[in-house]
Amino acid sequence: MFGIVKKILFWSYGRTSWQYDVMCALILAFIFLTPQGWFTTGERMTPASHLNGSKAATKVLLPWSENLPAKPSTDELQRRARELTGRSDLRVTGASEVRSTVGKTVAYEVDIQ
Repeated sequence: MFGIVKKILFWSYGRTSWQYDVMCALILAFIFLTPQGWFTTGERMTPASHLNGSKAATKVLLPWSENLPAKPSTDELQRRARELTGRSDLRVTGASEVRSTVGKTVAYEVDIQ
């Protein structure tokens, strides 16, 4: 009995043996007949509660050029974010400057809802 278990455990059967064929059939049966529920993590796939079912992003990166105002208002950022995303219902809740290596403002990272 121990010899059979040892042969199965260390897979000492040749490819042309009937034991090899049976083991391959068992592996294929496991792959195709195992319920999908055995491989889920158990975590629910629901939107996060703080997003309130929002569409997707919570941050938007708005490119900024030199000819635009240095310190834009929240309304200006909100208008540009709406143009960029195409969402008329978004609201800007915060913003931070993104600076280049030389210290110029190149974009604004905007928190949206």
